[in-house]
Amino acid sequence: MTEIEKKNMSTGKKAIIAIAVVIILIAGYFALNLYKVYFAANVTENQKFLYIKTGSDYDELVAEMKKKDIVKSISSFATAAGKMNLPTNVKAGRYRLKKGMTNRTLVNMIKAGNQEPVKIKFQNIRKKENFAAYLANNLEADSLSFIKLLDSTALISKYGFNQDNVYAMFIPNTYEMYWNISPVDFFERMHKEYDKFWNADRKQKAASLNLTPAQVYTLASIVDAEALYDKEMPIIAGLYLNRLNKGILLQADPTVIFANNDFTVKRVTGKLLQVQSLYNTYKYAGLPPGPIMMPSINAIDAVLNRDTNNYIYMCAKEDFSGYHNFAENKAQHEINAKKYREALNKRNIFR
Repeated sequence: MTEIEKKNMSTGKKAIIAIAVVIILIAGYFALNLYKVYFAANVTENQKFLYIKTGSDYDELVAEMKKKDIVKSISSFATAAGKMNLPTNVKAGRYRLKKGMTNRTLVNMIKAGNQEPVKIKFQNIRKKENFAAYLANNLEADSLSFIKLLDSTALISKYGFNQDNVYAMFIPNTYEMYWNISPVDFFERMHKEYDKFWNADRKQKAASLNLTPAQVYTLASIVDAEALYDKEMPIIAGLYLNRLNKGILLQADPTVIFANNDFTVKRVTGKLLQVQSLYNTYKYAGLPPGPIMMPSINAIDAVLNRDTNNYIYMCAKEDFSGYHNFAENKAQHEINAKKYREALNKRNIFR
């Protein structure tokens, strides 16, 4: 082989090597870009959740991600989103974010609508507006949307309730649901839970007391407001049922406090007792028109499984333990009430 041939061969090898290097570099470049766009960690730890409001489009999603600093590189996210057809597949919801999540995982999660459910837990809420505010703080819809439905005669009557007793449809418990559930669907879900709760056994027990489920709920709200300890609930329920059956005014202080709309009161006195309201059980016989709060399930079951006793009167114990003294007659009750009044006076509690 001549020197010229050797030289040409050497030049050819160098060219091949150069081309190979260029190809490798180009392939490496694209591989690196591919990795950065789809497989590199991009989600920050600045937010625990990504909230996409109902009706939001892709541009609004990107704007929200920029505002909340959700990803390190919005451009790499945009590239992945475009390639994976996210702009036409944005689904509203509440999405759990994890530090180090890739664009590919995030995009797939949003496209599939794989939300993390919200846990809604309610009990002892007094007013509709308080309930609406609680729901608005945990779900997408605003409080006004929930208030409108709580006050909607058409919707409420569909479920067999009125504006006074609509609370009875909401069984206090912990529920899982999606953040973007609509108010109407929320009501539908709660009614299904109501039907599930009021099984044949509970309905039969309510009927044996000559009460509807809504009336049981109303009485349970009074029992729950009176009882600091669950073990006293069946006793208090039995006492109030005794009064109802005998046609005696319930004279339940929590109903008077509710009627006066002043929940700072510790001592129900003469002026408060004069309020003109159907919730004033010192003036009006029977149960009030609706519950005064959302009672616990324990309180509802305490009414359904009330203690059989002959008590007609009750008074908080003078030791402020939260327990009550019970009495079957007026004379014994006056003794108990006197001890409690003296204890209040001693502590300068006059209201």
